[in-house]
Amino acid sequence: MNTTNKQVRLGLNGDEAVAYAAYHADVDVISAYPITPQTIIVERLSEFVYNGELDAEFIAVESEHSALSAAVGASLAGARTFTATASQGLALMYEILYIASSLRTSIVMALGNRAFSAPINIHCSHDDAYAARDAGWIQFFAENVQEAYDLTLIAFKVSEDKKVLFPSIVNLDGFILTHSVEPLNIFEDKQVIKEFLPDREAVNKIDPSSPITYGPLALPDYYMEIKKQQAEAFKSTSIRIKEIFGEYEEFSGRSYSPLKKLYVDDADIVFVVLGSTAGTMRTMVKRWRENGEKVGVLSLTLYRPFPSREVAEVLKDVDTVVVMDRSYSFGSPGGQLYMDVAAALNKYGKYNRLVNAIYGLGGRDFTPEMAEDMLNASKDPSIREIWVGVRG
Repeated sequence: MNTTNKQVRLGLNGDEAVAYAAYHADVDVISAYPITPQTIIVERLSEFVYNGELDAEFIAVESEHSALSAAVGASLAGARTFTATASQGLALMYEILYIASSLRTSIVMALGNRAFSAPINIHCSHDDAYAARDAGWIQFFAENVQEAYDLTLIAFKVSEDKKVLFPSIVNLDGFILTHSVEPLNIFEDKQVIKEFLPDREAVNKIDPSSPITYGPLALPDYYMEIKKQQAEAFKSTSIRIKEIFGEYEEFSGRSYSPLKKLYVDDADIVFVVLGSTAGTMRTMVKRWRENGEKVGVLSLTLYRPFPSREVAEVLKDVDTVVVMDRSYSFGSPGGQLYMDVAAALNKYGKYNRLVNAIYGLGGRDFTPEMAEDMLNASKDPSIREIWVGVRG
C-alpha cells in the first residue's frame, strides 16, 4: 500500500530524524549513553518516553559498553531495541559488537560518524563505520536527512526479518547530517508505520519453555563450523535486503537500492563514495559533464554485506576508478572502501586502474575546488593515492 498521503513535511536535523524513526518504529527498549554528535538522538527519545508519547524502557547506562550489552539482553528477551553512538563510544562497544551479531540479535544502532582520537576530534570521519565493518553488522549509509529517517525504519524491518536476524547500523555523517536541518517527509504517526513494520515477531527469543544455549564456549572442534554458518547466513541477507528496499518504496514512494549511479555507463572515470559527499560529487559530475568530461559517480547505500557483484558489474568497463575514503587504514594498500572495491573487482575478474582519494578527515570540508584537484590528479597515470585538500 502506498501511504505517501499520510506523511508530513518537516525541517529536522539528522539526529532528530533518526529519533523520530525510532519513535515511529515504536521501540520497546532504548539503551543510551551520550556522545557527540549523536546525543540529540537519545535526548529526543528520552523526551518521547518522559512525555508518555512512547511506551518504552529508557535505560540510562554508565558507558557505551553497557549500552550495547543492555541492548543485547533486551533483544534476546524479545524487545524491539535501539541504541546510538559515535567514534570512541563504538570503540568502547567493540567487544560486544561481535557478540551482538553472533547471537543473531536484531538491534538497530545509529552511528553519528566521527573521527577517532588522537588528536581529539568531534567531526566527521568514517573511522567508526569501518571499525565495525568486520563485526557482522548490516551497515547502511545515509546521504541526507531524509535517508537517515528512512534507513532507520528499513533497518528495523531488515534486522527483525527471520531470513536476516543480524543487527544493523545506520551511518550518518557527524555534524554534516547529524546537526544540519533539512526538509524531509515523515509519517504522521506510529499507526501508519505498522503497515510496513508490524509488531515484532521475536523469532530469536529466550524462551524458558524451549531452552536454547546462547554464547556457549566453543573450542577448536566446533568454533570454525559455527563461524562458517554465520558467514553464509550473513551473505544471504543481501537478497532479503533488496526485497525490503522494494517494499519500502511501495510503502513510502521513495526508492532505495544497494547502489546509486550517475553517468557511469559511458564514463572513463568513476568516483566511488559513501555518505553525504555523494551529493557533492553528483553536483560536480553534472558540471564536469557539461564541460565534456566523461565522468560518473557511484555511491553505496548498503555497505555491509558489501555488494561486490553489483559494484564489479557497474565498474566493469570503466578505465579509472577513484575510490574516496573518509578514513585511512595505516599500513594497508589503501583505505577501507578502496580495499573493498579492489577485492570486488578482482573477485569478478575486472582489472581497472584504481586510485585511492583520502579526503575530509576530521570533518574537513570537501569543496568544489578540492573535487577539481582530485579529478585532475586522477588523470595522471602514475598516481595511485591522493590526499585531497592537505596543505603542503
